[in-house]
Amino acid sequence: MAKPLKKPKRFMEQAAQKLTGWTGSSWAFLLALSAVVGWVLCGPLFSYSDTWQLVINTSTTIVTFLMVFLIQKAQNKDSQAIQLKLNEVVAALQGASNRLIDAEDLSEDEIANLRKHYRHLAKIVRKDRQPTESHSIEEAACRAAMRAEIAKVELYRAEAGHSDAVVGEKAPA
Repeated sequence: MAKPLKKPKRFMEQAAQKLTGWTGSSWAFLLALSAVVGWVLCGPLFSYSDTWQLVINTSTTIVTFLMVFLIQKAQNKDSQAIQLKLNEVVAALQGASNRLIDAEDLSEDEIANLRKHYRHLAKIVRKDRQPTESHSIEEAACRAAMRAEIAKVELYRAEAGHSDAVVGEKAPA
């Protein structure tokens, strides 16, 4: 029973896509501009009456009302296509965290938590000064902890009189 609905739905999609493309064209702008200029020029013929004003108000209201839905449909489709492409990139990229695949389906609270997560990662990476080395908070935190430990060892050696020693090398005998 659902099959008969596919043709009208596909027709509506195609019509909306063509209309969206056309309404964003220079020709559509020129048509709208011509309508406004024609309306202004007709003002003296109608003595700038309330009816004359009502014509442009009603026309623009109807066009605006319909365009809102047309623009929203186009934006929804574009947004879904962009999300699919980004999901494909994240899934295909070696070393990328798959946590963000389908992030657009998360609640606002979940997105806010993810944002905090990545802000924290950015802080760690800035301190670490190795922005291209890590791709998760856990990995960045681990590297930052290792670097902190190395810095402590180097400081200890420097205080002990081994200022030229490098971590990993044997201290002079």
